[in-house]
Amino acid sequence: MVDGVQGRADDTWNWCCRHPISKDAYDRAVAGEGWADEPPAASEAGIGHNSASGDPAEAIRAELAGEAEMADELLAKPIEDQAAADLAGIWAKRVGDLASKAEKARVAEKEPHLAASRAVDAKWKPLVDGAKALSSKLKRHAEPFLIAQQRAEQERARAAAAEARRIREEAEAAARRAAADDEAEKARIAELERRAAEADQSAVAKNASAGRTGARIALRTETKVIVTDFAAAAGHYVAARNPDLVELIGRLASRDVKAGAEVPGTERRTEERAA
Repeated sequence: MVDGVQGRADDTWNWCCRHPISKDAYDRAVAGEGWADEPPAASEAGIGHNSASGDPAEAIRAELAGEAEMADELLAKPIEDQAAADLAGIWAKRVGDLASKAEKARVAEKEPHLAASRAVDAKWKPLVDGAKALSSKLKRHAEPFLIAQQRAEQERARAAAAEARRIREEAEAAARRAAADDEAEKARIAELERRAAEADQSAVAKNASAGRTGARIALRTETKVIVTDFAAAAGHYVAARNPDLVELIGRLASRDVKAGAEVPGTERRTEERAA
């Protein structure tokens, strides 16, 4: 019998002959009493399965809470015999099946939202990307003119700075020549200083721009970093134990060593893990 239905011997024998059970164990299982090496069901212990909301997630949450509560007794002490080890393995499988059940339900519930999200993206993203691309294209189109204007403004500012220095030097020379009581010369010096101050203000280059307030294009200085020596740059971050680089190197080394490559600075370590 397979789950209460008469099965074909040639379909089941190859598995059953390797996992024999006693007739008493078979009779108890058929009678609904389960298997001796299985952990008790949460419902048998009066734990979990108490969600009345009809929400599958709540039902699985209650079932998992029940499993966790019952498993605490097994987890509280070391496993010291085969029966306890078997119980842990079977229990892990049962809880793993519960995880698979939850994952399938999650995927099924999420799929309509993903489909709707993809439909929204398909509708709007081409418009967003197209508008951004055209906006960027217009800015790039104005860029050569703005750069030329910026260079002309910088040249004008340099000329203004030179004029400011000339006027200031003239004022200083006049001051040295002027008599303390020569009011006319003092007035001329004051005028020269005023003109020098104006020239100083004019010597500041203005940023080239186009458009108007709220719709203005202006040149912006951006710093690009080009790595010219990867070994030196990597050495800097390795010396600083940069966590991002350490993680990346660890992933690359693990992948390559498992693929059979020899990676300097690595060693193979094995550990046993229950799976």
